[in-house]
Amino acid sequence: MEIEKKFLVRKLPENLTQYSVKHMEQGYLCTDPVLRIRKSNDRYILTYKSRIGLEGQEGVRVNQEIEAPLHKDGYEHLRRKVDGSLIIKDRYIIPLPDGHTGELDIFHGVLEGLVFIEVEFVDQEDAQRFEPPEWFGDNVSDDHRYSNSFLSTCKDLSVFSIGKC
Repeated sequence: MEIEKKFLVRKLPENLTQYSVKHMEQGYLCTDPVLRIRKSNDRYILTYKSRIGLEGQEGVRVNQEIEAPLHKDGYEHLRRKVDGSLIIKDRYIIPLPDGHTGELDIFHGVLEGLVFIEVEFVDQEDAQRFEPPEWFGDNVSDDHRYSNSFLSTCKDLSVFSIGKC
């Protein structure tokens, strides 16, 4: 099970180069339930996500998630079949002062300029107790426009000003 919160970013942390980074691309073969392929540096992953039967709390995303490794050839084959756009981003892994880890996503390509951070939790109570650092912005966990599956349907960032892709 995946329990997470997603936030906009008020200000990027200084010295991003001090953190490990994953160069990622991901695409969606289905969005309900989510069937995703991902390349993370030189790892290839197939992911199934479903919210079926999972009751979240406001401001928290709860998903059933199953990941399986892919070979590069399988990834490349499925990559040609993705719906919408392939998402390209750099993900910085940032230790937070309270012991949690933030995954800061900086998008490229058609989503250039979009930045947000996700934090995963051990349970819903942990998520509810979380106090975001000052450099975090608004909690957008409940805003479907910030889901990567939705973002894969966008041709640009106009979704954030006019309400649709």
